[in-house]
Amino acid sequence: MRWIHAAGRGLLVLAVLLTVGVASGARAEQAAPAGGRGPLTLATAGDLTGYLGPLLEGWNRTHPGEEVTLVELPDSADETRAQMITELRGAGRGRFDVLNIDVSWTSEFAAAGWIRPLPRDRFPLDTFLPRVVDTATYDDRLYAVPYVTNAGLLLYRKDVLDAEGVAPPRTWVELERAAKTLAPRHGLDGYAGQFLPYEGLTVNAAEAVYSAGGTILGDEGERVTVNSRAAREGIGFLARGVSEGWIPEEALTYKEEESKQAFQDGRLLFLRNWPYAYVAASAEDSAVAGKVGAVPLPGPDGPGTSVLGGSNLAVATHARHPDSAARLIAYLTSEGVQRQVITRGALPPVRAALYDDPELIRRFPYLPTLRESVLAAAPRPKSPHYDQVSLVVQAVVHDAMAGRQTPGAAVRRLARELAAVSTR
Repeated sequence: MRWIHAAGRGLLVLAVLLTVGVASGARAEQAAPAGGRGPLTLATAGDLTGYLGPLLEGWNRTHPGEEVTLVELPDSADETRAQMITELRGAGRGRFDVLNIDVSWTSEFAAAGWIRPLPRDRFPLDTFLPRVVDTATYDDRLYAVPYVTNAGLLLYRKDVLDAEGVAPPRTWVELERAAKTLAPRHGLDGYAGQFLPYEGLTVNAAEAVYSAGGTILGDEGERVTVNSRAAREGIGFLARGVSEGWIPEEALTYKEEESKQAFQDGRLLFLRNWPYAYVAASAEDSAVAGKVGAVPLPGPDGPGTSVLGGSNLAVATHARHPDSAARLIAYLTSEGVQRQVITRGALPPVRAALYDDPELIRRFPYLPTLRESVLAAAPRPKSPHYDQVSLVVQAVVHDAMAGRQTPGAAVRRLARELAAVSTR
């Protein structure tokens, strides 16, 4: 197994951000002719748990002549996307064969012609959790195959709620009440998510809007739908939390890791995060080990709606050996390998049967809750200009949470700026 760590970030990212808008709507040149089988390169964001190497070693042992080289790009999703686009648009566009892409990039990569459509009958899509397949489609065609999924959960201090005789919150009102009253009584901050202006804030904002019954875009990004009472209610929920103090101002600087650490260190009563944070907070070296519970995200009148996270596997348009690339994707999404995805990498699999497995549930007790959240989740807004959509949402919602704009004004601004993006 060969490993490559890609570097060279600052200037490269700047160059990509300046140039990607020029070609984001254009189709790529004619795809490389469908080849037979041969060596492959798999490009992915940094593998923080080291689980992917052993999975690919299993493939390499049983597929002589089709050895996979793993290229690890930066841990940051934004930097990974930038480096992938540079390769796919540049002279070395044939260097990556299989791409492990964030679910929100599928539409953009497909619309730009960087990834090739795939035959549905080559993959057992009917064995996957129903919601996840939609993240791999664009314009009614399959452009990728779901690999891992994810949904946001509400982590809470079970010991505190048990001591107070309070059930985990199912609504925003219940969350706010406990965050305002119980948290200070126990020397804790109330609630946090990922509120720094980056992709995580786009996710948190979308979840708030979706939970209130609203949407942001429709028709594959061609129609702006955010100017609604639901969007004002969702963004108002987040802004009110900061202004009333049950969301600490420090949370406006949190990404996934900072928010996880705050909860893990015993500083928060409630945290919105991905399931990996539950695993970390429950580990032996955590200050809250044995004191953590997880429920679906709350909404205005009951359980809310999470954004569907995870990643999809796609075949680059100029892949050298597209048949081997499709075979590798089928291998990585097989049930046996998907079991290793969760046991080795603690990443949520896409195979539905694994969520009913008693052995896995004993080891990962949040699985039933996660399945419920995934089945009720919704994808991020689909758009061939998703990067620009996300930047607009981040900036506007952060201004509202920081008190620089009212929720109503923020929604109107969102509608204007997203309309400008969609016409580019």
